Amino acid sequence: MSTAVLNVDGASFGNPGPSGIGYVLSMDGKTVEEVSLDIGWATNNQAEYRGLEAGLRAAKNHGAKKVVVRSDSQLMVNQMKGQYKVKDAKLKLLKAELDHLVSGFENVRFDYVPRELNARADDLAKAGAEKAQARGVRPAQEPL
Repeated sequence: MSTAVLNVDGASFGNPGPSGIGYVLSMDGKTVEEVSLDIGWATNNQAEYRGLEAGLRAAKNHGAKKVVVRSDSQLMVNQMKGQYKVKDAKLKLLKAELDHLVSGFENVRFDYVPRELNARADDLAKAGAEKAQARGVRPAQEPL
């Protein structure tokens, strides 16, 4: 069985504001993908969800059957586990997409990790937000 470890993060300058995502995908103890993306205008929580979505799609593309997701967002981890209710309308839509994506794996486990154990994904997410900020993204360009 191919098990992936996926460290994900999202960043927003202003919340909402220019936002980015970052993830590090590892399989068999080796990093197979590191991504930093500008996602436009979003809240921090939207960025966290979008980072998870991108990372899970990458894991699927690399043939992972099982995924251990590591995130420093307690809210997202607990919402994905079903322990917290999703109240925000945009997050509900993202959560529904993610639930469908998760159902395509044999198993997905969500682990909360402290920020210092998610440093690379955090750096990648901030770099994506910096790209969004540099291009002057505004609320009218909201991606969701």
